[in-house]
Amino acid sequence: MALYLVCVTLLLALWPSLLGAQARPQRDWLTFGGNPERTGWATQEVELNKGNASRLELKWKSQLDNVPTEMASLTAPLVVENVITPRGFKDLVFVAGSSDNLYALDSDTGKVLWQKRFTNELKPKLPPRWLCPESLNATPVIDKQSRTIYLITSDGKLRGLNIVNGEDRFPPTDFVPPFSKNWSLNLVNGVIYTTISQGCGEARSGVAAMDVSNPSRPVTHFYTSIGGPAGIWGRAGAAFGPKGVYVQTGDGSWDPATGRWADTVLALEPKTLNLVDYFTPRNREFVSKKDLDMGCASPVIFPFQKWQLVASAGKEGVIYLLDALALGGADHRTPLFSARYSNDDIDFAGRGVWGAISTWQDSEGQRWLYVPTWGPPSKDAPKFQYTYGEAPRGSIMAFQVTVQNDKPALAPVWISRDMSMPEPPVIANGVVFALANGENARQVGEDGVMLTSKQRIDTRTGNAILYAFDAATGKQLYSSENIIDSWTHFSGLALASGRIYVTTFDSRVYSFGLKQ
Repeated sequence: MALYLVCVTLLLALWPSLLGAQARPQRDWLTFGGNPERTGWATQEVELNKGNASRLELKWKSQLDNVPTEMASLTAPLVVENVITPRGFKDLVFVAGSSDNLYALDSDTGKVLWQKRFTNELKPKLPPRWLCPESLNATPVIDKQSRTIYLITSDGKLRGLNIVNGEDRFPPTDFVPPFSKNWSLNLVNGVIYTTISQGCGEARSGVAAMDVSNPSRPVTHFYTSIGGPAGIWGRAGAAFGPKGVYVQTGDGSWDPATGRWADTVLALEPKTLNLVDYFTPRNREFVSKKDLDMGCASPVIFPFQKWQLVASAGKEGVIYLLDALALGGADHRTPLFSARYSNDDIDFAGRGVWGAISTWQDSEGQRWLYVPTWGPPSKDAPKFQYTYGEAPRGSIMAFQVTVQNDKPALAPVWISRDMSMPEPPVIANGVVFALANGENARQVGEDGVMLTSKQRIDTRTGNAILYAFDAATGKQLYSSENIIDSWTHFSGLALASGRIYVTTFDSRVYSFGLKQ
């Protein structure tokens, strides 16, 4: 009886907080870009806005014991709110590391609550290099309902772990070839998707899907070439839209009859990955010849008036708007809109659009696109309404989606201050948060020889800097300046509950939030 009274008393004492926890709107960041469409829009964020973004400060930084591999280090962060743990309700931050690590951090303090290190007994056939680090590379994905985080380790196995304590949900399951280069996982209707690129681990390029809702966890593939070309290496991996999975490919041969899909936007059926549609630019041969491929970026899917649109871009600096239900029209070669905004140099490195485009819709119903552009804008591009000086290293370009001649089009509105290689931005309540990565994006030295990872690391262009911009004008609201003393490569931001999370090459996680 005494124990019963103690339990009842404790339950009554906790009941208000339990109710509050259940009633809180969930503002998780469970996948790269915040959602399966890869928009980068934190739709449920309520704390950060234009009025207070200038009051950001560093809340904590956490040094992890992950060892970088070539230029790979930590993945983009993920965030789960309001997790019941033995230590009470916690908001958890998850980061995977290149040396086959997974970390769960307390979002309040940055303290590591648990971590797992996975062992790979296999040996790669070739030594690692920056193009093929032979390591964990893909940002994980979280199923909050089942409290499971999914990730691919360097042995090519999919692992599902309990987010509370890291316990295995099922045995490691073969998913992709060992040491292949995979990109951010997506999870839709019980199916995990990833993309494969650049022939690492002798893997064929394409898309892989595993049905984790089926106890046997069957795997299906769609290959974009007979080998490594036509890789899909956009930061966000596959995006999800009305026809299923949308990806865009890199350089190589193009021959649909024999399954060669270089420099093409593909739509694949969910789960089966059967081809349902595609768009190939009319100048595809030139794009492949000059290594201006589209594979370096991921598409984004969004509604606009009567259309479901796909925004696509790549190294060439051309931005396309495509109908998600008919990607290239009847001939598969005709976009709804296209224009080139960068890369007058026709350069395959450090120029054009990299990573992923982001999008949001403001309170007046206006749809916006935010494009992370490397290198200066094109001299022949339409003029932007708001500019903030020269931007030789890179910028965020902002566009309003409009209608011209009964078709969607882009109207340039602002171009940000100069940024050293911006990563895909995220948006909340009229604020665009963007990270200048500070890396050396050049791939070849003055002697025409491919640079090594060490050479690129030793010649970084600066430190990573977090910026906040007014989403309507591009006015700078905040800069972290020299707070982050390292740089980052092929990363991304997470935004949840008034916090922005950044990872860097030296295996650190940074949390920024509002001053009290």
